[in-house]
Amino acid sequence: MIREFEGKTELEAIALAMQELQLEQDELDIEIIDAGKRGLFKKSNVRIRVHLSDDEFEEDYDEEFTGDLEEYEQQIIDFLSTVLTKMGYSGDVQVNFRKNGKLGLEIISDHSSIIIGKKGKNLDALQLIVNVYAGQLQPGLKVVIDSENYRMRHEEQLVKLAYRSAEQVKRSGRSKLLDPMNPFERRLVHTALNDIEGVTTKSEGDGLFKQVRISLDDELPPLRRQ
Repeated sequence: MIREFEGKTELEAIALAMQELQLEQDELDIEIIDAGKRGLFKKSNVRIRVHLSDDEFEEDYDEEFTGDLEEYEQQIIDFLSTVLTKMGYSGDVQVNFRKNGKLGLEIISDHSSIIIGKKGKNLDALQLIVNVYAGQLQPGLKVVIDSENYRMRHEEQLVKLAYRSAEQVKRSGRSKLLDPMNPFERRLVHTALNDIEGVTTKSEGDGLFKQVRISLDDELPPLRRQ
């Protein structure tokens, strides 16, 4: 299932999608189909496309979180601690936040680098397993797992990569295709470069992991592209 939304900015379009679909931003697979162009007097609206499988769409509408986060958090903490122990890496699991049906957990361990894994793949795998368990306790409950503030550091690195790549595109005049990213990572890049004059971004590829292509804005006059 594909839905399209429009707003004055990318953030406004995403907010409209979140409101209508009743989903969190990190649950949306978003493609920027029109980043909006600056005219003489105003800028045209930003248009986004949201990709949803029929199963995901029905599940998110049928299941709402109605319970108390604290009612389930100790069971989830115990489950995650058990998984870590079975992996051979002991660690202390603490609550980071409780907000809007989301429970944030922090893993404190001497083996954090292994638990996080290359590009956060181990951390993402743990988060997936824990969310399957949490969904059995209370449909709609979402768990976010972090360690050593990895997720924030990773976001900062992606934004720096986006800015650096955009400058390379402007200097060379050639587009640049970034490595495959998940929907959340792609949105960070699109958002970071949305207001950078001289470049546009577009997601390419199929499936969950797509690549972001950064290109020169063809509608800008030549002198402004130097």
